Amino acid sequence: MSKFISGESRDQSTLFPESLEDYVSEDNTVRVIDVFIEELNLAELGFKGLILKSTGRPKYHPATLLKLYLYGYLNRIQSSRRLETECQRNIELMWLLGKLAPDFKTIADFRKDNGGGIKNVCKTFVEVCRRLNMFEKPVVAIDGSKFKASNNKGNNFTPSKVKFHIDRVEKNIERYLELLDEADKEQANVTKIKATKERLADFRSQLKKLYEIKEQIEAHPDKQISTTDPDSRLMKTQGFTRVVSYNVQSAVDTKHHLIVAHDVTNVPDRGQLASMTKLAQEALRKKNIRVLADKGYFSQPDIKDTIDLGAEPIMPKTDTSSSEKKGIF
Repeated sequence: MSKFISGESRDQSTLFPESLEDYVSEDNTVRVIDVFIEELNLAELGFKGLILKSTGRPKYHPATLLKLYLYGYLNRIQSSRRLETECQRNIELMWLLGKLAPDFKTIADFRKDNGGGIKNVCKTFVEVCRRLNMFEKPVVAIDGSKFKASNNKGNNFTPSKVKFHIDRVEKNIERYLELLDEADKEQANVTKIKATKERLADFRSQLKKLYEIKEQIEAHPDKQISTTDPDSRLMKTQGFTRVVSYNVQSAVDTKHHLIVAHDVTNVPDRGQLASMTKLAQEALRKKNIRVLADKGYFSQPDIKDTIDLGAEPIMPKTDTSSSEKKGIF
């Protein structure tokens, strides 16, 4: 065993106990998180929970939970339960939070209740980067990411889908009415007739709900509704599959790979170029920026609006011709 690298004995005691400071290097990212958040005015940024009540149990300071949230963001730890676990075993988090370990419910509630404040922190960070002259000749890349909504695909309705369900239910109603007629002729047992009538009533109830949904769709500007998550929409993803989701737009600085602007939408990429360019310009406080995007953003009116904003859009043109498929070049 002498030829292998040996660790210290678990039973070894020391005269001067080691501190958490010894385990966190000077250039560790958690030190940046700590300094950045300590300098923020959380009240001005819109965070809740800063005013304590005279009674009740003490709560965690929003700065503590914000540090935990940012640490999770930077290390791709999104789950509140995983963050709770990391607080109990991660030395970096022990140093950052002073060995505090909030439970997952506290972490989840903080994110839910302080969405606006967290968004303002992102804006403040971009402003700090701007003051450090990190965006002297800004070039931003814009793209969208589909995030699956909590709305199940079965609870999303379009005109064609609701028509399909209405036709299906109406056929079932006709079939059960025929079964009742046959049961009357054959003098079937009471139990069978009762079950058929109950099933028929169930289908009629479904049909009523479907017609109500149809009216809602016709009145909706998008001609589409989601019953569980009303703001979500059915969108195409990679591979042309359709998923009920949100389209999160991001504008990223190409030099430092920092997200300078973002927005949550429920529409496709096409038509988002000018609006995202404007958000990036506001964040960078510069008009003459270069904007990169893929062909999914190609829209002549949108490109014109982007140029009118003072930006320079660059993207490939969408291939809308069917000549190649036909063998015509």
